[in-house]
Amino acid sequence: MTAARAAVEILKREGVSNAFGVPGAAINPFYAALKAAGGVHHTLARHVEGASHMAEGYTRARPGNIGVCIGTSGPAGTDMITGLYSAIADSIPILCITGQAPTAVLHKEDFQAVDIASIAAPVTKAATTVLEAAQVPGVFQQAFHLMRTGRPGPVLIDLPIDVQLTEIEFDPDLYEPLPVHKPAATRKQIERALEMLNASKRPLLVAGGGIINADASELLVEFAELTGVPVVPTLMGWGIIADDHELNAGMVGLQTSHRYGNANFLESDFVLGIGNRWANRHTGKLDVYTAGRTFVHVDIAPTQIGKIFAPDLGIVSDAKAALELFVEVARELKAAGRLKDRSAWAASTQERRATLQRRTHFDNVPLKPQRVYEEMNRAFGPETRYVTTIGLSQIAGAQMLHVYRPRHWINCGQAGPLGWTIPAALGVATADPEGSVVALSGDYDFQFMLEELAVGAQHRIPYVHVLVNNSYLGLIRQAQRNFDIDFQVNLEFENINSPELGVYGVDHVKVVEGLGCKAIRVTEPDALLPAFEEAKKLAAEHRVPVVVEAILERVTNIAMSGTDIASVNEFEDVATEPGHAPTAIRPYVGA
Repeated sequence: MTAARAAVEILKREGVSNAFGVPGAAINPFYAALKAAGGVHHTLARHVEGASHMAEGYTRARPGNIGVCIGTSGPAGTDMITGLYSAIADSIPILCITGQAPTAVLHKEDFQAVDIASIAAPVTKAATTVLEAAQVPGVFQQAFHLMRTGRPGPVLIDLPIDVQLTEIEFDPDLYEPLPVHKPAATRKQIERALEMLNASKRPLLVAGGGIINADASELLVEFAELTGVPVVPTLMGWGIIADDHELNAGMVGLQTSHRYGNANFLESDFVLGIGNRWANRHTGKLDVYTAGRTFVHVDIAPTQIGKIFAPDLGIVSDAKAALELFVEVARELKAAGRLKDRSAWAASTQERRATLQRRTHFDNVPLKPQRVYEEMNRAFGPETRYVTTIGLSQIAGAQMLHVYRPRHWINCGQAGPLGWTIPAALGVATADPEGSVVALSGDYDFQFMLEELAVGAQHRIPYVHVLVNNSYLGLIRQAQRNFDIDFQVNLEFENINSPELGVYGVDHVKVVEGLGCKAIRVTEPDALLPAFEEAKKLAAEHRVPVVVEAILERVTNIAMSGTDIASVNEFEDVATEPGHAPTAIRPYVGA
C-alpha cells in the first residue's frame, strides 16, 4: 500500500476516529487514503489554525482522545503553529500532519516548500519531515508513543507528496502501539510527603491539570476526603473537585481566583501540589506565595521540579500513579488513627467562602458583565462544558461561574490565543455531540476566527456561545491604566448598516446568521435567562451553533492584581448582603 494509506491505517489502530483539516495539493494523496480507508470522520475547517484548535478541543474533552489536524504544505503548517504552541503549553497531545513539496526540491525554493519541521520544533515534542517512505509507519508509531509518554504534548509529521505516494510493505494487522512509559512515585516518597502533611496545621492540596490528563480526579477527591485536606484547583485543574464540595477551598491567583481562595491560601502552612506547574498568574510574587509554607511538588516531568521555586520535597510521577499510593498510604494511616483531624481547618475555608464574595447582581443597562455570569449559573447546570481562552470575559467567568466535573472547564491556559474559543468549542462538541457545550468570548476573541462558525453550520455541530460585547479590548485597556493611556484598544464605530447598535460597531447577529447559525442579542438584564433558555432550544432544534450576544457597559474593571495574591484590587463593590451574589455556591452570611 502507499505510505499515505499506511499512515491512515495506523491512525485507526491508535484509536483515532476524528480529524480536522483543510486539503491541498501537497496533502491530497493522504486525503485520498483517508477516503479509501474509511473509519476516520473528517471535519472540514475554514482556516487551518482553526483545525488545530478543533483538534485540541477534541483532545481535551475526553480521556484518551488525541485530536488530529491536517493541512497542506507551506502556510497551512505555519498557520497551525499557534495550535501547536497552545497544545504544548498546556500538555495536550494533538497530531499535526502536513503535506510537503517533493523531496527533490525541498531546498530549491519550490512553491509552498518551507522547513516546517524546524519551525515547529520549539512547540512540539517532535517534528519530523519524513524523507523515506518506508519510515512512515515507524514515525507515526513513535509519534503516538511520544504524545502519550511522560508529559503529554503535540507532534508534527511532515509528508512530502512523493513519500505519500510511494508504495511500501505494511501489514496493518501486525501493527501494535508502542507501550507508554510514565514515571511512578515510590512508596517511600509518598510516605515522606504524608509525614510532612501530617506535621502541618493548615495543609492544602493544589490540584493541577496533570490530574485531569492522568484521568485521576476521583483519586484526588478520595485522597482529600480521607485526609480532610481542602483543595485548591488551578485554572487547568478546575472541575477535579466539584465547586460545591465541602473541601473545595477556591481558586488562587492574580486574576482567575476567588477572594476566599486567596484568603484560604494565605492562611495555609503546607501545600502539596500535584500535576501543576506553579504558573505565574497562579502564584504572583513568589515571596508572598511561598512565605511560611512548606511545599511538596509532584509532577510527571523531572524538569518541572524546582523550575519555578525549589520545593521542600519533589517527586517525579504520573499523577495517577502518585495518587494511587497517596490513597493507599492514607487509608492505612487513617485505619491506624494516625491522621490529624482537619475538620476545623476545612470548616474555616468554607466560612471564608460564605463571607468573601464578589457581587454579581446588578440591574444596570447597558449590562454589567457580572450579571451575565450570574444568569449563566442559573441557565447552565453541572453537566455544562465551558470553553474559553483569554480576556476579561475569561477572567470574570473563572471568578463567577461554577464547574462541577473534570474536563468541564476547557481553557487555553498558558498560550491564550485570541480566536481559540470557537474552533475549540467545535472540537469539544464533536467529541461530546450530545453534551451541553457553552463557549464564552469577548467581542475580539469572537471576531478572530468567527468564520469557523460556518463549520458548525455545515457539519451540524451545536453549542451555545455567550458573547459579551463591550466593543473594547477590555483586558488590554485595563492593563493600560498602569501607563495612563487608552490607546488603540477601542473597537467602537457607528455601523452604517446597523445604526441601532450605536457605537458597538460589528453587527454580530447579522454576521452569525450569514454564516448559517442562530443569534440572539440581549440588552436588558431580565432578558438574559430567557435568551439562554431559547439558545439551548435553538441549538437542539437546528443542530448549529447559537450565539447569545450581551451588550455590556463599555468599561468594567474586573478584580485582579498586578503583583501578588495578597493585594488583589476588587475595583467593583463586593457582596455585602445575600442578594448581591444570589448564585454563589455558599449563601452569603456577612463578615
